[in-house]
Amino acid sequence: MPEELLTTRESARRLGIATATLFSWLSQSNAGTFVLRGQPVTIDYMQGGAKGQGRIMIEAREIDRLKDLMRVHPRSIRERRPPTRQLEFPGIDVKLGRPDD
Repeated sequence: MPEELLTTRESARRLGIATATLFSWLSQSNAGTFVLRGQPVTIDYMQGGAKGQGRIMIEAREIDRLKDLMRVHPRSIRERRPPTRQLEFPGIDVKLGRPDD
């Protein structure tokens, strides 16, 4: 069964971003510098034409993969201990206070 190919306009619409942003993402992906939510990502797409200068088409499953990478997964809040009061100050070996006292 052939995979559905989407235009850049439809791909950007499904991702919820501007078409210019999608082109920027593709350019960064080609350079190997595209990072999505702290994770390096490569975007697979096809470009037709005699010299590869034709329309860009992206498979629907690739768009679904990118959407999944964009998804935010809530994390539980780590419980922290209250700070302890420090009565000694390491490295200070003189009497604290004003020098006149």
